[in-house]
Amino acid sequence: MVHACSIISHLRIWGTSCLWSFLALTCCSDLNAGESTQFHRIADMFQPQSWPAEMLLDPTHLVLLICLGIFLVVVGITAYTLWKFRPKGPEDHLEEPPQIYGSYNIEMAWTVIPCIIVFVLVLVSARSIVEIQDAPLPENALKVRLVGHQWWWEIHYPGLGVITANEIHVPVSSRDGERRPTEILLESADVIHSFWVPQLAGKTDLVPNRVNRTWIEPYKTGTFLGNCAEYCGTQHANMLLRVVVETPEEFNK
Repeated sequence: MVHACSIISHLRIWGTSCLWSFLALTCCSDLNAGESTQFHRIADMFQPQSWPAEMLLDPTHLVLLICLGIFLVVVGITAYTLWKFRPKGPEDHLEEPPQIYGSYNIEMAWTVIPCIIVFVLVLVSARSIVEIQDAPLPENALKVRLVGHQWWWEIHYPGLGVITANEIHVPVSSRDGERRPTEILLESADVIHSFWVPQLAGKTDLVPNRVNRTWIEPYKTGTFLGNCAEYCGTQHANMLLRVVVETPEEFNK
């Protein structure tokens, strides 16, 4: 009985925490909606403003739905078990419940079902990765070389002869007109970093002695916030990044 009460108490605490988290996220979304469209204060991956980020949205929803289904099943079985087999009187403590040491059906279920889930997620993830990595870019795509340091970003524009830090400027692309994507070559000068601007693209690591590649194609102007998504040392939290998306005329200036 004490053990069951302890479990129920933990479930109540967990549920309260989830409720407050949900309310906080809702408030943040409302704040973001009220901000100017020129500056995106909240890096929200569920509001993509670039083609690569948009291509990741459907797989993200699928993963969340699968995880939600697993969560509901586990919580439902736990709640049913606590309610069904709770002590109903003093005599319940006198008898030991039946001991089940093995069940072929249960073992098959918790083996086959997770394998199917993993197989589906692998297929969906592989398809999304291939679509993004192998996407053809036009010859006029802007080239940017991004070098991660402890703890700042070094940014090169090879075709323009410009070197800057912590802020990338790119031209906006058109949904139904001329494409202006930006190809980003990722390098690291010391440890592993990770480039992530949630509204523009998925995460891609910067690995020492290796050149990785990613690309963005934002179709909305404004300033988008990003950061290093791989712990890279004591000042990791300060390794922030801005991507300023401008009209072609503003970018050329």
